[in-house]
Amino acid sequence: MAAESCGSRGASPPPPPSSAGGGGGAAGRRRKADAYAEVLRRIRAGGYGGGRQELEDELWAHFQGLPARYSLDVNVERVEDVLLHKKLLEQAREPMNGLVFDVHPSQVVTPEESTGFESSTSFKQEEQDPQCSAFASRDQRPLHEIIFACDDKPKLLSQLTLLLGELGLNIQEAHAYSTSDGYSLDIFVVDGWEYEVDSLRSALKKGVDKIKYRAWLLVQSMAARMDHQPLEVSPSSDFVQIPADAADVWEIDPRLLKFEQKLASGSFGDLYHGTYCSQDVAIKVLKPERVSVDMLREFAQEVYIMKKVRHKNVVQFIGACTRPPILCIVTEFMHGGSIFDFLYNRRGNFQLPDVIRIASDVSKGMNYLHQINIVHRDLKTANLLMDDQVVKVADFGVARVKDQSGVMTAETGTYRWMAPEVIEHLPYDHRADVFSFGIVLWELLTGKLPYEDMAPLQAAVAVVQKDLRPTIAADTHPMLADLLQRCWQKDPALRPTFAEIVDILNSIKEVLRSSGHHKRHSGRSHSGRKRG
Repeated sequence: MAAESCGSRGASPPPPPSSAGGGGGAAGRRRKADAYAEVLRRIRAGGYGGGRQELEDELWAHFQGLPARYSLDVNVERVEDVLLHKKLLEQAREPMNGLVFDVHPSQVVTPEESTGFESSTSFKQEEQDPQCSAFASRDQRPLHEIIFACDDKPKLLSQLTLLLGELGLNIQEAHAYSTSDGYSLDIFVVDGWEYEVDSLRSALKKGVDKIKYRAWLLVQSMAARMDHQPLEVSPSSDFVQIPADAADVWEIDPRLLKFEQKLASGSFGDLYHGTYCSQDVAIKVLKPERVSVDMLREFAQEVYIMKKVRHKNVVQFIGACTRPPILCIVTEFMHGGSIFDFLYNRRGNFQLPDVIRIASDVSKGMNYLHQINIVHRDLKTANLLMDDQVVKVADFGVARVKDQSGVMTAETGTYRWMAPEVIEHLPYDHRADVFSFGIVLWELLTGKLPYEDMAPLQAAVAVVQKDLRPTIAADTHPMLADLLQRCWQKDPALRPTFAEIVDILNSIKEVLRSSGHHKRHSGRSHSGRKRG
């Protein structure tokens, strides 16, 4: 039986603020505060472990993260159910868990029997919200309440109602809520199950596993459609054979990963700070249900490249999970964050000696990559990470191993840092990275976003059609000014290699040291002007 959902993801339009179901503005905030206060009072009075500031903070965050309708609908007299909802959402936020659920009996008696009886459902039975599915013919039937929590995926609600229908359950009530951080709490009151609750729990688990791994079946089918081009050189017999077991040495057991703080979130994945065998790591998790063939190929390419590289100025690959229940790449964690974040979000700036040190680190890492025939293709300050006076190149999602011709043609990268030949879809090679490095070096010197007064696409068009480059300030050290101009030459053949850049930066470092130059760079450069 299909049921309407109510709450923030309901199919029906929300009622006006004056109605019982309204939840916006000051009234909604008051409703959340009142529900929180009542639940907290009952926790303290009922011995639920109240009094701990941590629990109070978590409970406040629980109500604030859900829509005001939840505070109106939930039965605050049943504290254990509110705590269960909070617990399930916490479990769903763990990437290893995905879709989680709980089920328990929920017998609601008829009005004639209700005197002095506390309802065992999570939701108030009086003044039933007309937006929620509710049917009166349930007085003599065993009822169960089923609660699901999950990352708020497309079509999840229809998948859950389909699952309940397949189990022969009739939905009597359905409540659906989306949290402010992108998760869902879906609660159903059902009848139609005549057996023990444990058998229902077992049947639900099988159905939930089917939903969870349906996305993985899609991933597997996409993998089969990917081009099966050989990435590894076939082994020859003229080298020492190293014993190997059946498992890839870089395949990580996901049970050894501990997720701590979510650092960033995107449409197709999330980035976490966590630990692996007590080591601080960064964990990039892809969402299987949103993975495309191109993304899967990109993921495979990134793992393939990262497991090849070993250099102090390249972020260290720890391993990857390529099997259910999680698809992720694990690298060392860089506590200093990205240079982009330092410059533009933390409003930091670099002294000239720091600029030379950072540029040297980047050029050494890039020289190494080019020496092993890897073209990064997206070199920018957001992909340069800092930690303990060292800077490392990161994010190889669009990097490629050069073929024998050494030439590529796809438009890949970020417009503000992109070489003109890449923008124009012309053949290009490793020297496209050198152009991007020149833009990065200019950023380090000025602390400004390239072409900050232009949209990215506008800047890209001007780079190609008007030969636009960031303006070099008059007080820039002559050797640095010359390096900038050489890096962003329109003709790639005129750009230096990273091996040459390393030598040039070493020479600049020696000149600065001998001249006692320790003054901060003035940073008066600005972007958006045609190159002189």
